[in-house]
Amino acid sequence: MPMLKSLRKRITDLIPELAKFGVVGLIGAIIDLGGADYLHVHLGVGPMVSKGLSITAATVVTYLGSRFWTFRHRVNQALLREGALFVALNVVGLAIAEVVIAITTYGLDLKSELAYNAASVAGTGLGTIFRYFSYKKWVFLAGVPGAVAAGEAAVSGIVDPADMGEPATALAGASGRDGRPAADVPGEHRYGPPWEHLDPADSNAWRRSSR
Repeated sequence: MPMLKSLRKRITDLIPELAKFGVVGLIGAIIDLGGADYLHVHLGVGPMVSKGLSITAATVVTYLGSRFWTFRHRVNQALLREGALFVALNVVGLAIAEVVIAITTYGLDLKSELAYNAASVAGTGLGTIFRYFSYKKWVFLAGVPGAVAAGEAAVSGIVDPADMGEPATALAGASGRDGRPAADVPGEHRYGPPWEHLDPADSNAWRRSSR
């Protein structure tokens, strides 16, 4: 049962991400498929060049949608590295689409508008499947549990960023065993020698007893 519950939770968490990816992908597909059809069928641009231009335009749109909406909850890498990986994976996705078109157009000698659009849709579909899993694996990485939430809390002002890297500040207000602040209770504070937290009259006695 725990495994079933865990699987159900993973699927539930995955649905919103898939829905967002589908919306962004649909917009990209309209740009990709519509642009390729317009360039090749109506303007007479070559089939491979048409697909390359349309998918390049769609890549820009899908990157922005993925970066700032679909995978916003995931850890972001340095923008240059993330963008380079995104482009590289989209080149692979483009290659998949181009192979399908090349096989249909030149291998099977099917050069009608219907055949071209069917090959374009099939190639884009295969490329989309590849991109979804590769984005999650190499571009938009899963963070350490709680890291993203902590970052969003800091940005929203819930947590003071100045306190996040200062353990001494965080511990200063903690209560000791007798209800007093930890800094005032001998042995409760982690920083500095213990006699610094004793009353001045007792500090010499502490030093003598610890020798």
